[in-house]
Amino acid sequence: MTTRRIEPGPHEESVWDYPRPPHVEPVPQRLRVVFAGETIAETTRGLRVLETSHPPTYYIPPDDVREGVLQPSSRTSHCEWKGRAVYFDAEVNGRRAEQAGWAYPDPRPRYEALKDHVAFYPSRMDACYVGDEQVQAQKGDFYGGWITQNLVGPFKGGPGTWGW
Repeated sequence: MTTRRIEPGPHEESVWDYPRPPHVEPVPQRLRVVFAGETIAETTRGLRVLETSHPPTYYIPPDDVREGVLQPSSRTSHCEWKGRAVYFDAEVNGRRAEQAGWAYPDPRPRYEALKDHVAFYPSRMDACYVGDEQVQAQKGDFYGGWITQNLVGPFKGGPGTWGW
């Protein structure tokens, strides 16, 4: 797989222009997550994390996630920048998605804004939206990036990209 940067056109962003270490910024568009035919999270106060070679990861404030949908999972992971992540299973109308999302209960300095905000894997949801656009899921089962039409890559996550 190539790591050759695709040059962005007008109104496009290249993930290769994103910083390392990652940067957190507010999202001006509405974010929405749908699972089992129901909107389980919706906000106009979202955040996104931008990191070199990754589609943005979107985070939703805990108050904007429907109560009772997320159940703690036993899985945890560690990000060298943000710290320890905890995971959640989603359950709605008898349907369950294991490890559907994650949060940082005690993020490291520079990432405090993410505290308890929930990021969802779009591949495990029915649909995730930025504004009115349904996103595509980042390939792979570790990263949870949301790919919108204005992004160009290539994107880390698929086979052969782990060492980028």
